[in-house]
Parts: sequence; C-alpha cells; structure tokens
Amino acid sequence: MPLYLKKAPTKSFADTAQSDVAESVRTIIADIRDNGDEAVARYAQKFDNWSTESGSFRLDDTAIAEIMSTLEPRVIDDIVFVQQQVRSFAQAQRDSLVDTEVETLPGVLLGQKHVPVRAAGAYIPGGKYPLTASAHMTIITAKVAGVKRVVACTPPIRGEIPAATVAAMKLAGADEIYILGGIQAITAMAVGTETIERVNMIAGPGNAYVAEAKRQLFGEVGIDLFAGPTEILIIADNEADPFLTAVDLLSQAEHGPESPAVLITTSRSLGEEVLRYIEQLLPGMSTKDYAEPAWREWGQVIVVADLDEAYSLADEFAFEHVQVFTAQPREALTSMHDYGALFLGENTCVSYGDKVIGTNHVLPTLGAARYTGGLWVGKYLKTVTYQEIINPDSSALLGEICGRAARVELFEGHARSGDVRAWLHTGRPFDWIDTVRATEAGAT
Repeated sequence: MPLYLKKAPTKSFADTAQSDVAESVRTIIADIRDNGDEAVARYAQKFDNWSTESGSFRLDDTAIAEIMSTLEPRVIDDIVFVQQQVRSFAQAQRDSLVDTEVETLPGVLLGQKHVPVRAAGAYIPGGKYPLTASAHMTIITAKVAGVKRVVACTPPIRGEIPAATVAAMKLAGADEIYILGGIQAITAMAVGTETIERVNMIAGPGNAYVAEAKRQLFGEVGIDLFAGPTEILIIADNEADPFLTAVDLLSQAEHGPESPAVLITTSRSLGEEVLRYIEQLLPGMSTKDYAEPAWREWGQVIVVADLDEAYSLADEFAFEHVQVFTAQPREALTSMHDYGALFLGENTCVSYGDKVIGTNHVLPTLGAARYTGGLWVGKYLKTVTYQEIINPDSSALLGEICGRAARVELFEGHARSGDVRAWLHTGRPFDWIDTVRATEAGAT
C-alpha cells in the first residue's frame, strides 16, 4: 500500500475546469464564422489589447527582419542550435517511415504511402512567457514532414511583439506569421477568414480556451492532441539526489498553478528530504506565483515498496513527463507503458526536452498518454493505401469470394461488383447477369 507523504485532491484537474469555458469558446467560434476578420480583430482587441493600423495581423518580410534585428546575436545562435537538434530528430523520424508495396496474390498489388497534409497551423502560446521552443516543435516538424504551407500564430505579450518567438517562427520555416492569439487564432486558422486561408491541421499547446477551441473544431480540422496543464512525475530509488529531484519537480510546477508534480520513490528518507528542499527553494523562485500554488494544490510524494510498484503506479498516472532517477533507468523502457515522454537518468531532465534536446515537447496530458503519444512527424502525415490488380485470374478469384462474402451481409450491390469481374474473366454464368443480358437482347 503506497504511503503518501504529501497527497493531492482525489479529483483531477480536468474536474476543476470552469464550466463556462466551452460556451464562451462556442460563441466566439460562431462569431468568427459569421463575421470573419472583423470578429477576429474585435477579439484580439478585447483579449490581448492588440490592433494594427493596417488591420492585418500578418507580419511581412520587412517587419520580420526589423523584429529579428533587435535580438542579440547569441539569441539567434541559440535558436539555430536548438532547431538543428529538433530538425535532426524529426528527419530521423521521417526517414523511418517508408512507403510500402506488396504482392499478396499473383498480380494483386497493395501499397501504402505517407502523404503530408497540404497546410498546417502552428500555435505558439505566449500569455505568460515567450515560448520560442513551441515554434521549433510545431513548425520544423511540419516542414520535415513535407507540409507545403505552414501558418504560425502567436499572441502579443503585454502589448509587445515577442521578438524571439518571431525569430524562431521564421527560422523554423513558417510561410505565414501572424501576431494573433487565443480562440481567435485557432478559429481563423481552422475555418478561414477574408485574409487568412484555412489550414488542414492545427498543432501546438495553449491555455484552457485554446484547448477547448481545438476540441470543438476537431473534425472540421485535424489537431495534434488534446492537452491540459504540464505534468511531471519522477520515479526515484534510494540512490537519487534529493536536491536535484526537488529542483526538477519545481521546474515544471512553474508552468502554471494547475501543473501537478509527483514523486514516486522507494525511499521514505529521500521523499522527506525532497519535501524539505522544496520548502527551501520555493520562496526564492521568481516564478513562485505559479510554482507554489501548483505544488501546494497538486504536488504529491508517494513512497512505494519497490520499483515494480513504482512503475505500475506511474502508469496509472499516465503523465506527460516521467523522469527516472534509479540505478538502472533504462528498465523503464520495458517496465512502463503509459507516458508522454521518458527522461532517463539524472543527467536528463524535462527542461532539456522542453527547450533544447531535440525531441518534441508537445505531449499528451490529462491521461491521454494511455492512448496516444506526442506530436511528431507522423502527425502531419496521412497514411493512405492504394490497390491494383493486374492479373485477371486473381481478380476473378477475389470476385467470386467477394460475391459470397457480401451476400452473407446482404449487400447485393457489393456482391455484383465481384460477380461481374468473375464473369468478365472466366465467363462463369450468374443469374442476374444472364437476366440483364437477355433483356438487352430482347430489346434489340
């Protein structure tokens, strides 16, 4: 039985979401459908206090160059470095996906192709921080997948254009860049306006309103995944460093006051030390306003009997990020099933995944890791199939079987599609064909 040194409420964060979010989002989407650019501009002014003299939220090449010129060269160099890491891993993912064609019967060819969507929208949030890394993750991945047109949107931050984010969007390969945030950005990309052509898929994280807009528009447009507050879970044995563990738990709690941080450990003494370190660290954090309520409300420290129990309990959480601070961290690769991403060993941390290492940081939350992974090249690809029969004998064989199988299901039209091919290639008689042909002969 697990021992809780610190326990969070039994209800999940999803249960605490405001009930009026869905209705607010529904109203705004309907307004933008009906009124296009005028409604987009109205909501940009209302929610972000943002407007432009031209009435367009798109940045042209001149404006982008001017914005990028305000940045220190080191900022640009670091963006380029990180994007190289993201692009390298994304390319490796794309290279692992090969088109396939097999011959299942003589002259029966079945194939599979990976076809990129034609246009994708990348949402880069920015309400609290300029999240440049989200530009790398959404835009580069789309471009490596082969998406021809990538539209990127990010909101202003306190009335200012986030220069580093714009630089990241441009360097990542965005074809269109808009200073536009929230529900209005998601809806404009999904349904289109007079000045923003619609896309086929939208990717990227955001707040509860952005997530709800994606949920409501899903089906009309594809999305990467449903996302909620950032989550971190650390599995630690008695050899783990308690100070390092405490620092890493708080590194993700600072994302927002709803972000859960959980430690599962086989060592009670380690758990108690981690709790002490967190109490020492929190007062000095510049992001205390987010990290402290997240830890107070959603933080947990759980002591279990052994690592098998730790892995099993971690799977029940199915968290976005799982760090493994054990003597043999790679055991988690075979012992765990439900997680967004694993970070193995104390040299590796979630912050690396968020910012610099190259794997994608758009990951499933709120238990979605039970059925999906995170954003990757494959999300921008449609895996489609094709078939061709070049051997008449094989077509006749399949026609006969299709006729029988379809009639079991009472699909006479399907059966006749098979019958006619068996008849064409073998001359085998079929009552319904003979009747039609006899009728035709009488008519002539």
